[in-house]
Amino acid sequence: MSKRVLVSIVTYNSGKYLRSCLRSLQKQTYPALTVRLWDNASSDECVEIISQYADFLDVAHFSNKNIGFCAAHNRLIDSTDADYVLVLNPDVVLERRHLEILVAALDGDETAGSATGKLWRWNLDEGRGKTGADPEFNETTPDPAARILDTTGIYFTPNQRHLDRGSGQLDKGQYERREYVFGASGAAALYRRSMLEDVRAGTEYFDEAFFAYREDADLAWRAQWLGWRCLYVPEAQGFHVRQVLPERRKLVSREVNMHSFKNRFLMRVKNMDVRTYARFFLPITVRDLAAIAYVLLRERSSLAGIPLFLRALPRTWELRAALRNHRRTSSREMRRWFSSSPAARPVSSGFIGTRTGPATDRAG
Repeated sequence: MSKRVLVSIVTYNSGKYLRSCLRSLQKQTYPALTVRLWDNASSDECVEIISQYADFLDVAHFSNKNIGFCAAHNRLIDSTDADYVLVLNPDVVLERRHLEILVAALDGDETAGSATGKLWRWNLDEGRGKTGADPEFNETTPDPAARILDTTGIYFTPNQRHLDRGSGQLDKGQYERREYVFGASGAAALYRRSMLEDVRAGTEYFDEAFFAYREDADLAWRAQWLGWRCLYVPEAQGFHVRQVLPERRKLVSREVNMHSFKNRFLMRVKNMDVRTYARFFLPITVRDLAAIAYVLLRERSSLAGIPLFLRALPRTWELRAALRNHRRTSSREMRRWFSSSPAARPVSSGFIGTRTGPATDRAG
């Protein structure tokens, strides 16, 4: 029997991309597919587009306010007991076999709690061409010889930046083998239900204090502590209209930058052990001081994140304590993921301890 898959989509003024995303889901070869969508009070054409796909969508919920990426996905994920959940951005278009390939990969590796494919950058406006029609994924969009990588999974640097492997690079076949990575980008991440239940805190899979941004890295970090691997599968492909990038920070909304600034610290309070912090104290501190100085001098609107951080801190500390008591991965093993170059482990590697093994090295 095919494993059931929930596709969870959260929209917020995503009308420019949504039709192409839904059209690619209609063409998926995987049979046991349910699509549920939560709209966070969009003011653009989202509502109209969603209504056009009413027969395709299992559920479409229209919120009267923006409750955030995390809370909306939590409600959609909790609304079913599907075996797998694909958290999908509305600005992503998937190749037709994307889900079929990822589900088969997770079916074949019970230690993997999540999987991610290869996404390329996509300038949606260029794809419209002269006709103005919505573009679709095909083998020549864009030219295969000129495809720019968007993500092949995420990795952490010693100073605690989390980045997408290969981001902005010309795809020359440098990421063509299956391997374990730290985590999946929230643009298109397939999660095993049992992993989501394992990392769940109360009613939350994604931490709702984050609201949006960095929540995928936070979930990946928690999953790693609990011994769940993330499998990168390059045969599963698609395109992503990447909007939030470090070099585009000045073009991003104030709210996005504020949550990003807040969440960098929330994520670390929850997940980083003392030994790892001591090991990378200098690069972490230099990076933090640079971020704080930038906000003070150039981006004072992000200071609004400080009271939000302080308000979330008591619960975040409680979640840290709970996670610490259930770790199945040692601090030493975790530290090996923090690298200045994109880190990955061969599929045959015994790098990560099994989920059923004892919790080890819990100090921190």
